[in-house]
Amino acid sequence: MTDYKTSKEAFVSGMTGSTIGHINMVSLAALSSIALHSALRTRLPSNRTEHFALEMATLVLPLLFSITLYAETPCMLNILLLLPTGLLTLIPRRESGIPFPSTLRPQSKLASSSVSIPRLPALTTYRAHMLLITILAILAVDFPVFPRMLAKCETYGVSLMDVGVGSFVFSQGIVSAIPLVKSPAYLTQPMLPKVLSTTRKCTPIFVLGLVRTLSVKGVEYPEHQTEYGTHWNFFFTLAFIPILENFLHPLMIHLPISLLGVAVALLQQLVLSHGLMDYVLYAPRIGLFSHNKEGIIALPGYLAIHLLGLSTGTLLLPSTPSYFRKRQQELVADNVQSSRHRPRVQDSDSESDDDDTGSQRAPAAPALRRENDKTAIELCGYAVLWWVLLGASKLFDVGGGVSRRLVNLQYVFWIAAYNASFILGYLCLDLAFFASPFSKSTYSLYSKLKVQPDLAMLKKDERHGNVIESSAPPLLDAINQNGLALFLLANLMTGVVNLSMKTMYAENSVAIVVLSVYALGICGAAWVFGNKRLWWF
Repeated sequence: MTDYKTSKEAFVSGMTGSTIGHINMVSLAALSSIALHSALRTRLPSNRTEHFALEMATLVLPLLFSITLYAETPCMLNILLLLPTGLLTLIPRRESGIPFPSTLRPQSKLASSSVSIPRLPALTTYRAHMLLITILAILAVDFPVFPRMLAKCETYGVSLMDVGVGSFVFSQGIVSAIPLVKSPAYLTQPMLPKVLSTTRKCTPIFVLGLVRTLSVKGVEYPEHQTEYGTHWNFFFTLAFIPILENFLHPLMIHLPISLLGVAVALLQQLVLSHGLMDYVLYAPRIGLFSHNKEGIIALPGYLAIHLLGLSTGTLLLPSTPSYFRKRQQELVADNVQSSRHRPRVQDSDSESDDDDTGSQRAPAAPALRRENDKTAIELCGYAVLWWVLLGASKLFDVGGGVSRRLVNLQYVFWIAAYNASFILGYLCLDLAFFASPFSKSTYSLYSKLKVQPDLAMLKKDERHGNVIESSAPPLLDAINQNGLALFLLANLMTGVVNLSMKTMYAENSVAIVVLSVYALGICGAAWVFGNKRLWWF
């Protein structure tokens, strides 16, 4: 067992990775599979496009093949997926039920104290696909069918598994924007209660990290020590980041969150360049801190990625991308007004009450429908910005290259650029295949005022089957609902497979069968639970 453990650790160590272009082409299979699924969904009756077998064939197997059999020829796989997609688009689509101008009415300007977040299918699809490809990769990497260039790099380099780790944190940042979008005043609430509340929510993840550490050490499971350290693992990273975010809330009131994320990344790179990098790479492991130096020192870098994801979430989650930015400006104005009036109203309780009610405005309600076209344009701008900053940091050789182990500046920009681009891709596919009055800014032909569809008329069309609703594929929606539970299940199944067979000696045919059964088990569990959220996670 000891000899195999040593060989297995060597099997996943010392990797130098691939290229950013190759990683993008491998990942493009996810968008191609969604395009194929969307083409089927808009051309075939709905009862034929929601079967589990069809979801597996169009959404899961392409991802599995993209990281195994077609990993070295990703263009071929994308052609195989896009060719039938193109042929399907030649078939007339089902009636989409686009209303006439008479069914549109001017947009309401009424404010509401309760801000709801409408569902964004593109975001659900992105998060589920990101999780799914990560789940597939954590077992596939143990088989030779998974090319070594896609495995995590030792120190510098880019690979699929490197981008998967950062994408997990970026995605966590997106959903962490939910309380900020619902109530931007959350940023001004007392620090201690928020930290305690976040810690309580993250406790199950801490427990999972502790259980994983104890189980790995207990069964002498092969592990890569330079990845996170001796005792640290990714669950600890996921648990600490939301807690650290709370300490930056006072700054978020006055600064754009994206700028704050870049500032944290620059500070991390500055410290790395002045001695900390040498400590991470070469210092001996002689104490608890040094034994886990990779995981601990990478926290600020992952916090920067989390903040850039949080910034992206404030664009994606509201129905209009400028909503949070405007509320942020109102918070600053309210704080200034409050500070000006504070000395004058100290002697009068009644005046204080009046000022408080005047300064704490009810949140301006966002539009009742999504303006995905505006969101796509703004997201495109951010994607271009992150790619340009990545190119500039590579041009001036900042940090010596992309490094997941160090989570340096180049790695932060790469993760932000990659995720912003692929979310944009999912959003554009949604606009292309499910274009509707709910997804675009619409203006009256006569008054040139912004209008929105009459909900009663659209519901009537939907009952008659005239509207193809934009929603995430059922399987991906189910995966998104219970992502953490499925990730835990995947880790357990990966351990069982590795303890029951010598994966690094398996033939490619055997590996594909094992991986297919593994994917079937994960997706089957998600399908059975459906939209039932496992509340204990």
